[in-house]
Amino acid sequence: MESALANASAIVDQRQKIEQYKHILSTVLSSNDILQAKKFIDHMLSDDVPLVVSRQLLQTFTQELGRLEAELQKEITHYILDQIHPRVVSFEEQVLIIREKLAELYESEQQWSKAAQMLSGIDLDSGMRIIDDTFRLSKCVQIARLYLEDDDAVNAEAFINKASFLVSNSQHEVLILQYKVCYARILDLKRKFLEAALRYYDISQIEKRQIGDETIDEDALEQALSAAVTCTILAAAGPQRSRVLATLYKDERCSKLKIYPILQKVLSLFLMIPGTLPHACISTCTSLLVRFYDLKSPF
Repeated sequence: MESALANASAIVDQRQKIEQYKHILSTVLSSNDILQAKKFIDHMLSDDVPLVVSRQLLQTFTQELGRLEAELQKEITHYILDQIHPRVVSFEEQVLIIREKLAELYESEQQWSKAAQMLSGIDLDSGMRIIDDTFRLSKCVQIARLYLEDDDAVNAEAFINKASFLVSNSQHEVLILQYKVCYARILDLKRKFLEAALRYYDISQIEKRQIGDETIDEDALEQALSAAVTCTILAAAGPQRSRVLATLYKDERCSKLKIYPILQKVLSLFLMIPGTLPHACISTCTSLLVRFYDLKSPF
């Protein structure tokens, strides 16, 4: 390995140098040898390799990592990030690709928070490269959605708050919808039930069935409407809650929901304080929350 890298380093022609390094990289990946992979990375980040070459080779390395087993991919990408850290300003594009690749891997394993943490390490405010607001918004929303998969409202809210400064000027309908869903879910998890109910109800009234490349099906809208009803039932008593309950009761779509009998019961008995609901009613609400109220990915 050392002699092959030394020979490649000695090549004057840059195109030939890159091709020789790519040949070595292919051999390293085929061997599944973690030590050889780390030696290659160390060499790429050394002063022996011009920056333009090391950037290209690290990018190629990352793109080819899919040839390795998942655990090897994780170890290698974490090693690259650790070694790059002192020179991260010189490798921002490569770090972005590496973090996105590793986040995809964690997401495929349903390690949602790890995927979110990996993406949160991307510098979205870098002065070294041009980053448009749509990309910033997409990453903030993506990170929030990942945290919400683990019901982590605190970390999700931090990124939705960042997204709030970007979404008002965005024309990207899919991202706007995803932002709205995340916001409603965060309010829900924070037990701000009435605010969550209003946002869920707003989502349930979407008229478009195709937004960008996203298809909005009736089941998703029904799920949002059911969430609006459930949150309203669980909200604290007050005039606004009474108005929302009345609005939902008058909405013909609610009569088709499985939670509708509870809505009827709450209204008919004028039981507006969650703490005074009969035990049977509370148990039914809880059961519905578990069975019919999985809004982690409603769209």
